[in-house]
Amino acid sequence: MAGSLGRVETQRVVLFTESDPLLLESGTTLAPVEVAYETYGTLDRDASNVVFVCHALTGDAHAAGHHGDPDRRGWWDTLIGPGKPLDTDRLFIVCPNLLGGCRGTTGPSSLDPATGRPYGLRFPDFTVSDLVAVHRRLLEHLGIERLHGAIGGSLGGMQVLQWALDHPGEVDRAVLVCASARLSAQNIAFSAVARASILRDEHFQGGDYYPSPGREQSRSPDVGLGVARMLAHITYVSEEGLELKFGRERRSDTPTFDIDFQVESYLDHQGRSFLERFDANSYLYLSRVMDYFDPFADEHAAVAALSAGETSFLVISFDSDWRFPSPHSREIARVLERAGRTVRCEEVASPWGHDSFLLDVPAYHELVAGFLTVEARRVGCRVA
Repeated sequence: MAGSLGRVETQRVVLFTESDPLLLESGTTLAPVEVAYETYGTLDRDASNVVFVCHALTGDAHAAGHHGDPDRRGWWDTLIGPGKPLDTDRLFIVCPNLLGGCRGTTGPSSLDPATGRPYGLRFPDFTVSDLVAVHRRLLEHLGIERLHGAIGGSLGGMQVLQWALDHPGEVDRAVLVCASARLSAQNIAFSAVARASILRDEHFQGGDYYPSPGREQSRSPDVGLGVARMLAHITYVSEEGLELKFGRERRSDTPTFDIDFQVESYLDHQGRSFLERFDANSYLYLSRVMDYFDPFADEHAAVAALSAGETSFLVISFDSDWRFPSPHSREIARVLERAGRTVRCEEVASPWGHDSFLLDVPAYHELVAGFLTVEARRVGCRVA
């Protein structure tokens, strides 16, 4: 019977130092680089049971269990725990907060040792390959050389794909959920509007909105960041899901330009709660990383890199996801199959849109559980 983890702790470690800096793909170096991460389960003596979890755009290291309040559990608690698809009774799960974030890992809100002030927009540009480089250094710190599996949703799936490209042979099984190898113009457009709402907030101050000595009062671009989150959240759900949850239900019978419909109240809550846990500059950087991701731009080189490894892939999409719809997953599967990789590509029925990867969707969970215990078969894309 499936259960949940109890209290867990976030750990932190400095992985890159001034004497051993992180060399970014751009050629710039960055140090120090601290990483926040959590682990669940027990590592086997031969370290053969490790599954690495890569989080999405606004996620963090806290994927499962709780930090003291059992009602506030990690973002993937539906998937991770005893008897769950990522079964902590037999698997050792590692989940870090990614580079550029704001939840314990070095990012724009971290102090720049050269100035003693937060980096802000002076933080160097980075890529998905750089995210993977930090992940790999964390595994080195933990004494882990090879992964039984790696799994990620959305941006997390992009990271898993890049890992298989950059370091063939290090990941036995890769699970890509709601991922894309190339954002469409529409996807970039949504992110552009979200970033514009931040950049044009009167309190953005060129990214230097953090508290500092001598500044009487510091104000953050909360309006812009809140609106960015509201817009993005609409793309994470589906029309059917919003109808099922809210329909046209109103809060009162009196017309108003303020919050009237229940769906408006829901979006307002999403925007306000987001301000408590995320940084506007991190949102700018990480959303742009997704825009620039294009690992199959040179398909011949990508096929050659993937052909050098033995990773098996499970590629999952949801039929109501219009942010990264199923054709994105099928395109990934096409290139993987061209490289001779074992690929299982499944479209799962769910009314909840892109956010389905965070929810308890039985067919989806069964696919993940089965794939991480047995070798995948080569099959075509089909509806589960």
